[in-house]
Amino acid sequence: MKFLEVIAKEQGVVEVWMNRPELHNAFNAELIEEMITLFESFKDQRLIILSGRGASFCAGADLNWMKSMKDYTREENLKDSKRLARMFSAINECDVPVVGRVNGHALGGGVGLVSVCDYVISVPEALMGFTEVRLGLIPAVISPYCISKVGESNARAWMLSGERFDAVEAKRMGLVHEVTSNLDASTEEIKKKFLAAGPIAAKEAKKLIRGVMKNLKSSEDFACNMITERRVSAEGQEGMRALLAKDKPAWIKK
Repeated sequence: MKFLEVIAKEQGVVEVWMNRPELHNAFNAELIEEMITLFESFKDQRLIILSGRGASFCAGADLNWMKSMKDYTREENLKDSKRLARMFSAINECDVPVVGRVNGHALGGGVGLVSVCDYVISVPEALMGFTEVRLGLIPAVISPYCISKVGESNARAWMLSGERFDAVEAKRMGLVHEVTSNLDASTEEIKKKFLAAGPIAAKEAKKLIRGVMKNLKSSEDFACNMITERRVSAEGQEGMRALLAKDKPAWIKK
């Protein structure tokens, strides 16, 4: 795989590393397809560990990818949103437990990746944020998973401003389960805990939770249509223009 590094370890553990460190592991169409293919293929493994190479976990969408979508038609935007939604769904619905090893900042869609992990360990210096609104967009595709994790109150507090928050705050709201300065040691400890569960029982427990939360799936079309409208709106176009031009959007006084 071009943008993912997959390492099989002992006892059915697989490490998945987003490997675009020079771009803070931002995702583009290719990385999205690699994620879908990989996570839809996992069946017999016992534990997946998702992390990022370099200083960041995931900075969300790649700027070059965003540049290309700026001129998409509504239909092209909807198709693109559906592929992005399928990536998050593939991870969320993967039968195998997924541990998020957050080695650095997770912003925008990067928080979405955090939210679809079953257990999340983060370094204290990691900053997170639903930063889409500061581009004139909304965290639509990731919203079913993020709101499920943090609840409506925290979603209102952070999604509406786009302000970044630290790992301690992320733990308080339920997005992160453990904050540690020794990420490797903590990852090894949590591996032992997950591997202590019956291999089939762990997968069935995850299936049980998905069944209880099945209303998430019905939110997908609504979310994809919402972000599609935002992307083609005047404000969304202005936000992406400003980002690509390294300028301030028109709604911020210069």
